[in-house]
Amino acid sequence: MPEGDIVLRVARRLDLALAGQRLARGELRWGDLGDVDLAGSTVLTNLPVGKHLLTRLDDGRTLHTHLRMDGSWWITRAGEERGADRSHRVRAVLGTDRWTCMGRSLGMVDLVRTRDERLVVGHLGPDLLADGVDLEECGRRVRAQGDRPIGAVLLDQTVVAGIGTLYLAESLWAHRIHPLRPAHEVSEPVCVTARELMLRSADAPLPTATGETAPGRTSHVHGRGRLPCRRCGTPIAELQVGPPDKLRPAFFCPRCQPA
Repeated sequence: MPEGDIVLRVARRLDLALAGQRLARGELRWGDLGDVDLAGSTVLTNLPVGKHLLTRLDDGRTLHTHLRMDGSWWITRAGEERGADRSHRVRAVLGTDRWTCMGRSLGMVDLVRTRDERLVVGHLGPDLLADGVDLEECGRRVRAQGDRPIGAVLLDQTVVAGIGTLYLAESLWAHRIHPLRPAHEVSEPVCVTARELMLRSADAPLPTATGETAPGRTSHVHGRGRLPCRRCGTPIAELQVGPPDKLRPAFFCPRCQPA
């Protein structure tokens, strides 16, 4: 699932195409939103909140979307869609006279009043990538989870928002913390590190066609199961964290991050 860095990158790209522009197309292909037409509205901004995206309009409404596992936003010059906008995978089309933005395989689509955005993102903890986020408060929220494993806590978006399995693994490896260590024992600035890593990714050039940024090639532990740790050479291990119905992989080095 795309993490906070990817959603921030998507928001920036959508802003370049849409912010301050009047929509010539505003189609939503999602449940009872199918008869909604956003054309005529002006896009004010695209705001990432953890793994969620809020597209605010000047008419007092906000389009809320989430990429989930397979979602993406495709951007092409208006008139050059070549039928891609008619794909059954497209859930939203936001277009101006210059650009067409297509939300493909989106996992969530909601349209709410801007003043009611809390209905779709109010359950989230602080967004680690937000400007001015209180990182000390984020650390306190993590430690307040008590005996819960730190790996599960970092994936819990109601505690802090934006971290997924990649930055869970990389942040804990950086501080030599085992994924099952009780959260209240973690004094290291894990949230600070996660924010730094995600911002570094969001600001980096786009991935190349050669797959140079594929999991395991540029990471230290994530996606490197059984491969040598880049720090000590020990084979990377993997365990599962989270609630029983939502277990997620957590990669770690058994030597650098002892239980």
